[in-house]
Amino acid sequence: MKKVLVIHGPNLDLLGKREPKVYGRVTLKSINSGLKKIAKAHKASLTIKQSNHEGEIVDLITGAGKRFEALLINPAAYTHTSVAIRDAIAATGILTVEVHLSNIHAREEFRHKSLISPVSHGTILGFGAQSYYLGLEAILELI
Repeated sequence: MKKVLVIHGPNLDLLGKREPKVYGRVTLKSINSGLKKIAKAHKASLTIKQSNHEGEIVDLITGAGKRFEALLINPAAYTHTSVAIRDAIAATGILTVEVHLSNIHAREEFRHKSLISPVSHGTILGFGAQSYYLGLEAILELI
């Protein structure tokens, strides 16, 4: 069975309430439900985590190497600031797909650069919840 770790970064637990003009009304619970349906259809196993804490995300990634075949991650604000998360992905070598609900390149200039993209197999962004679903489909094809 294919095993995928999904990590939602900071403030994603506020989806549905937080900046609906940017992120829409979709909730994290709804996104997770959609991910589980896709995984079930592909006979894959998902472990889903959300954290607002950089160190916890790093620990999840460094512990993932032997337990999971791939990582689907929305690092949220840490996309632009976390060398630690970037280095954890690089160190483990885990197959990684980065996703974002919004198009980070169409937002504030400080959001245009991702530290995670260079160590990811691919990045899907700007499609709302579909970014996650497309990312998971891609990972399951790549495993």
